[in-house]
Amino acid sequence: MPSHADTVAHSSSTPHTHQAPAPKSRFTFTGIIGTICWFPLKAIIETCVALRIHPNVLTLVGVIINVGAAWALASHRFLLGGVIMIVANIFDFIDGKVAHRLQLQSQFGAFWDSTLDRFSDLALITGLIFLYSRLGRSDYVLVAALTLIFSIMTSYARARAESLIAKCKVGFMERPERIVLFMIGAFTNRMAGILWVILVLSVLTVANRIYYTYLALNALPMPARDGVRGAINRAFFWTDERTSIPYDIWVIAILAFVWLVPPDWLSDPTASGLGVAGWLTSLGK
Repeated sequence: MPSHADTVAHSSSTPHTHQAPAPKSRFTFTGIIGTICWFPLKAIIETCVALRIHPNVLTLVGVIINVGAAWALASHRFLLGGVIMIVANIFDFIDGKVAHRLQLQSQFGAFWDSTLDRFSDLALITGLIFLYSRLGRSDYVLVAALTLIFSIMTSYARARAESLIAKCKVGFMERPERIVLFMIGAFTNRMAGILWVILVLSVLTVANRIYYTYLALNALPMPARDGVRGAINRAFFWTDERTSIPYDIWVIAILAFVWLVPPDWLSDPTASGLGVAGWLTSLGK
């Protein structure tokens, strides 16, 4: 997943104060990908600044394009949906950078961006719900609906917490991760595995934010991060930064699950083929 993902979308609770420099680069798997992705994005940002395109317009255009991606997903045109999502999220990434460069940051900009981000999230998952309903798969209609609920609750939990405490940026499955995973699911035709990953980790993220807020409000110590217990805490009570080694480990584990588990094991309504794990299993028969 790109290391610049933390700036793909603005938080629903933070002001419209975006950083001008390039995303932090580390010599990690995700750090290298983020650095590579930054160069074309920088050129697009410079073009928008030269044309003085208002960042609120960029935000709106990104959402409209994402609705097109939702239509593609609903029509079972996953590859097209993936391409459209890339275009949409270029706008989603650059609006804050352009706002910074043009000195157009504002509280309304933050509100506008965060509100439209929710529309994008709702549109994409609603597209999948519509697809699964057409296919008569009520089980995956439920999985997608739960994914939608906990995706929105992830953003709400942070926004509500940050009205009480200074910051609540904990939990792995934030919006940038969800968007990148949807792209991966679309391009690799493994959307069922993606939905399960987003659902499970979104539930965990909401739980992380509730627990973190409880500890912060009651001035209680945060979970230990050393030793075996600390390693478990770091994995399931996520506070590490993106592009770090622990982040890379989670990313690799997620990709392994999505790409190695045969679609039949998940009763995937749309995927085809055995997958890598199914192919290896079949060799022994």
